[in-house]
Amino acid sequence: MTIQMVIVVSAILLMLLGLFFELARPDLLVFSTLFLFLMLGFVTPDQALIGFSNQGMLTIALLFIVAGVFEKSGLVDRLMSNFLAKSQTHRGALARLVIPISAFSAFLNNTPIVVTLTPIIRRWASEHKVSPSKFLLPLSYAAIMGGTMTLMGTSTNLVIHGLLLGFGEKGFSFFQLAIVGIPITLAGVVYLILFGPKILPDHRSLIERINENTKDYLSEMLVTEAFPYLNQTVEDASLRNLKGLYLIEIIRGPKKISPVTRDTVIQNGDRLIFTGMISTIADLQKRKGLQLDTGTDLSLDDLKNGNTTLQEIVVSHQSSLLGKSIKKSRFRESYDAAVMAVHRNDERVQGKIGDIVPKAGDLLLVVAGKEFERKSTEQKDFYLTSAVDHPSFYDNESKGWFSLGLLLLMISLVTLQWLSIFKAMVITVGVLLITKMISPREAKTAVQFQVLLLIASALGIGNVIIKTGTADWIANHLVTSLEPLGVLAILITIYILTNLFTELITNNAAAVIMFPIAYEVAADSGIDPMGMAILVAIAASASFLSPIGYQTNLIVYGPGGYRFKDYIKTGLPLTIMVMFITVSIIYFRYV
Repeated sequence: MTIQMVIVVSAILLMLLGLFFELARPDLLVFSTLFLFLMLGFVTPDQALIGFSNQGMLTIALLFIVAGVFEKSGLVDRLMSNFLAKSQTHRGALARLVIPISAFSAFLNNTPIVVTLTPIIRRWASEHKVSPSKFLLPLSYAAIMGGTMTLMGTSTNLVIHGLLLGFGEKGFSFFQLAIVGIPITLAGVVYLILFGPKILPDHRSLIERINENTKDYLSEMLVTEAFPYLNQTVEDASLRNLKGLYLIEIIRGPKKISPVTRDTVIQNGDRLIFTGMISTIADLQKRKGLQLDTGTDLSLDDLKNGNTTLQEIVVSHQSSLLGKSIKKSRFRESYDAAVMAVHRNDERVQGKIGDIVPKAGDLLLVVAGKEFERKSTEQKDFYLTSAVDHPSFYDNESKGWFSLGLLLLMISLVTLQWLSIFKAMVITVGVLLITKMISPREAKTAVQFQVLLLIASALGIGNVIIKTGTADWIANHLVTSLEPLGVLAILITIYILTNLFTELITNNAAAVIMFPIAYEVAADSGIDPMGMAILVAIAASASFLSPIGYQTNLIVYGPGGYRFKDYIKTGLPLTIMVMFITVSIIYFRYV
């Protein structure tokens, strides 16, 4: 192993740790690692930046635009609402959810599908007095599995497709992944319908738990000079023994008083940090001299005049909020909203609201102004998971049907191999723009540039792994050590490593890091490279064990009130089943 290889492996391990501990936005961490390799001269600028011209990455950018059309048309959620409305039983509702969702996800971006349907499912669950946690995780899992059936089903498939082309291979045909994708989707759907109602947790949604005794929410009250109990104790001010509300800290200038005792004195300008029921905090705000401090001119009182709404958002992996406090991110100016409360699963969030540094998956309750919906759509920093009263659907739903017909036509041409997937998406987007189904501004807004930066940078790092000989070195040692156990052991090892990376650092980064190694392993062990590519694509997508690995898992994490162990309990049998099916098919078909 050369010094160059040692530096490459060490830098990648540090990058993985940074991704796992969320030290910065994933795209910035990966791009910084690529920049380091470029500065060290391990690759030329052309080799480092090859990802920015990769056909798979550019196809993903076009698919974001196509998905944006369907998200605005309201077609998918209208159909799913009708499906769920006809459900009579819990298991029947689950079947009506996961079967069509897995089909939709084979042809549409699964992230906007899950974002759009989350508030619809929560509303339906509330009306039928069942827990949304029984449905939201199956929604995510069905979307993930459905995405494995076609080339355009998930960005991971397109990334691997682009890498295959870069290695001089043909790349995936449109339905080539279906040889594994269809069996695992059928098996997974049956598993969710039969065993989901028993295994899935019975958690109340977070929006419902606002009105119950919980310590998960954090809010801040400011003591003004009008407070009648200035310079008196907490107990005298009746700030103890509140219903479902706890005064956990007082911030007085640079000083923090914690824990707060009954004898602690309240002073003018104190910031009182409460954790507990939002409804009680709202009542507390009615007291003279106390006001909810959101750091802005928005407050709960504004909800009464109809100019603002209470919204629930989940911070995304690519959010610009990561690594910065709420105050430094200029939340009010950026989104026309004020953070009222913060929830982080399995962890108490401490300190002033403005000083909290959000993490991916955090759930924020915000008082939202009139411009919130437009600004949040443009920023793409979080997912809106509470129901919106006035969805921004197209006035004419026929536009959605026209877009669907156009997409199906393009898919047919790709399937018949008359067009490449890239050319088909270029034509699709071109027609949508020409017919004004989507405006240039809306198209630009739909593209998630941070995701594209992550993918392009990861592709550059994959090139580094190849050019420095690191992939070949790791592959040789892997094959040498596993060869006595047979090809089956090699396939299982590659699958487990890829899947493990996915759970820890997200799917696309895992696919790009593992593919060069898997490709060299295939060459050394006599496995068809196409079979190994399918194995890596499935393993990188099949994220069922954590909310971190796949963004649809992250979207439902807070709204479903899930804990980390819920993913393990529900997802472990599914993970084992998918791995067994995938490895078996690859072994008998491509070895």
